[in-house]
This record gives sequence, C-alpha cells and structure tokens, in this order.
Amino acid sequence: MLKKGSKRGSSSTGRRTFYEESSLHKFNRIKKTNLPADDDGDFFNTRNSQDQVVTPSNSSSPYNIVSPVEKSPWSSQRITNIPSEDNDDNLSPNVLMGSLVREEGHIYSLAASGDLLYTGSDSKNIRVWKNQKEFPGFKSNSGLVKAIVISGATIFTGHQDGKIRVWKVSSKDPSIHKRVGTLPTMRDCFNNSMKTSNYFEVKRHKNAVWYKHGDAISCLSLSEDKTFLYSSSWDKTFKVWRISNSRCLESVISHDDAVNSIVAGNDGLVFTGSADGTVKVWRRELQGTGTKHFFSQTLLKQECAVTAVAVNPNATVVYCGSSDGLVNFWEREKHMSHGGVLRGHKLAILCLVTAGSLLFSGSADMGICVWRRMGNDHVCLSLLAGHNGPVKCLAAEKDHESSPNERRWILYSGSLDKSVKMWRVSENAPPLAWRGCASSAPTSIPSSLPAATSFPAQITRNINDIRN
Repeated sequence: MLKKGSKRGSSSTGRRTFYEESSLHKFNRIKKTNLPADDDGDFFNTRNSQDQVVTPSNSSSPYNIVSPVEKSPWSSQRITNIPSEDNDDNLSPNVLMGSLVREEGHIYSLAASGDLLYTGSDSKNIRVWKNQKEFPGFKSNSGLVKAIVISGATIFTGHQDGKIRVWKVSSKDPSIHKRVGTLPTMRDCFNNSMKTSNYFEVKRHKNAVWYKHGDAISCLSLSEDKTFLYSSSWDKTFKVWRISNSRCLESVISHDDAVNSIVAGNDGLVFTGSADGTVKVWRRELQGTGTKHFFSQTLLKQECAVTAVAVNPNATVVYCGSSDGLVNFWEREKHMSHGGVLRGHKLAILCLVTAGSLLFSGSADMGICVWRRMGNDHVCLSLLAGHNGPVKCLAAEKDHESSPNERRWILYSGSLDKSVKMWRVSENAPPLAWRGCASSAPTSIPSSLPAATSFPAQITRNINDIRN
C-alpha cells in the first residue's frame, strides 16, 4: 500500500528530475508546496529562438521505443521509432505526429480549442500554439499553472497560489491575450475581508476567507451551459463561480483531504475525487440568485488516493484514476453501478480525458493507454509510449482531416519531461493484444457503495448569507 504524503520535486543546474509533489513510486497524493507571493504579470511575446519543434517520425509503428540513453533525463528531446516485429497488417493506426519542446519547465496543464493549444507549466507562462507553431503567450508571476479551461474567447487558469485568473482574446488581434480579472475579485476581497464570519479553518493554525481558496487550485471545470465555473483545491473544498459577474456563489467542504479533481456532468451533477480515496457525487440546485450543492452519493472509498475524474461526452459513464494505477468506472444508466476496472498502468494515474467513445489515461509510468468503450466493456486500442517523464495532463480535439467513415482525434499529452506530444488516434483502430493492457473486468468490490440520503453539504458560507 502506498503511503500518503507529499514530497516537493527538486531540480539543480544541469539536470532534470521527474518529480512533482511525490516521487514516481509515491504518487499517492498530488500535493503540497508552499505558495509563492503574489505578483501578477502582463502580456508578453513568448517567441524565442530556443524553441524546438521536433518533427514526426516516418515510421508506421505506433510505439516510440527509445534506447536507455534517450530515456535519460539528461538527453536532448528526440523521437525515435523502431519498427515492430509484428506483421504490418496488425499495426494500430494510432501514431505519434510530433513533439513541442520548450526547455522552461514541467508541463502541468493543457487545453485545446480548435487549432489552438494552451500549455501551462511551472515557469508560470501560458504558451499558445497554433498549428504546431508558437503564438505570443501570456504569463502570471503568482504561481505555476495547475489548470486551464476555455469558454469561447475567455480562458481561465488555476494557479498554485489559489487564485483563478481570467484572460480574453483580443477581438482585433486573436494572437493577443490580456488578463481581464482575477477570482476572487479585488472588490469582493475588500468588502468581505473585515468580517470574521467570512473566515474558516483550512488547516491547523491557518484561516482563510470562504470565497478564496486557502491552498493550490488542482482542477477547473465548466458547467454544461458554461454558466458556472467549478474550482477544486488542496484546501479540501470546491467553489462555484458565476461567470457572468465573477462572483463566488458557494464554497463546499467536500472531502477530508485534498480535492484533486472535479468535473461537471449533465443535469446539475458534479463529481469530485480526493486524496482521501473517495469519489463523490453532488447535485446542484438553484436557489434564488445563488446555488446550493447537496451531497448525493459516494461512488468509491479506498486507501489509495483518487488523482483524476472524467465523464464521457454524453455524461453516461464516470471514470476515476487512482494512485494504484487503476481506472474505475460507473454507468449512470445503471443507477451509477460499478462497471469494472481498467488495468493498463504500472504506476499512478495522473490524468484522464474522454473523446467520443475513447478514454485516454496518462500515468507516472510515462505511458498513455487508449481505451474504447464497446457496449458494457472497454478494450485497449493502443499503448502510446514516447515521453521520458510522467504524463501529467491530456487534451483531445477532433481531427478535421479524418474521412467521413473514420472518427479520429488529435491527442495532446503534457509531461514532466517538459514536452508536449501530439498523437493521431482513431476509434477504428483494432484492439491491442498487449499483455499488460487487458480489457476491463469487474472485480469483487461492490457494484457501488450505498447511496446516502441527500442532505445539504457542509458549506463554509453562501453568498445569500452575506448579502447584507
């Protein structure tokens, strides 16, 4: 059993290490580091002669098998494909297209929208790529970029310092992004900071106002209609923000440990995963001008930390990845019954993303498993190998060059090896007969934990309580 705890990654001149807040063998909990002082930055041009674009290999092999020398973190970034010994007819069409490398920091977050790709790292810069070429980017000097979500021309970034920053694409020049706000707003901080009733304890001997995260933001998610923004944090809470006026409507103490992931589904359901080993379901109800979230059900309770949560595009299947390398899933059509376990990784799951009928899982073992849902089961289509460090984040966009008879996706993967790789993945790829990546098989654990009677969640403060 993995021991819960945290360990800050380290680095020194002339070398790179692939640790985040835990070692490769102790990815049990994705926290915790000291928060840097606040010092916001402005728009800047990120074009630099040091940027590298590694061209894709011409090999047809779906794997990028590299030598021990190339696996070394001291090596330069290259892509080398070695032909498979298998028959060409059995090769998967899922291939590595290329790699974007910029030697400035570990990649912690990704977001894709059309032909634009946004990447966040511990360098505090948000890089923007268009058609694999770098656009002018933007930065904030107040904490590494832990999460990115996009809503039209608005980009939200979650940071290590517990703040959410809001950016807008210029209507005159789409290559320019300007910061237009910070959540919580300065006005809310000024108006409410003097009231002792607005404070709650985030950890021993430390209090914070209810509308501001007291620790690093771990994840961001938009509601289906993009009316609300959800943020989860290592302070054990998730918060609900109304996008139209940048107001924090609600703060919910949702878990006994860091909330590592949050995702909003359909019909007002919200799913959270935590370092306390649980996955919980919350139900949103509109009350007046605010919201109230009620605890509905616990889907999973285990010793290992839950590190990632995702739902499929139709919100009929919920997935969670854990520090033990397993992916559990539940089927909403069967009243959230446990559907099975996907076993494809040797180390902790660090990220999940869905696209069409596919599920992608990134791991500390440096690999990405491509799963396809077929009926009530899942099969593994590919094992994507090419990174030299843990795969920390994933994003997928539809491949518009695919034929009408084939559904293909462009998958972006960000790693602690400081690179972003691009993969072309087809839903029509044949299943992979790989000995370590079996299709899902329901285990002996209960189909689901008993659903709890709905009751109001523990809420630190609601906007309606402090209107006056």
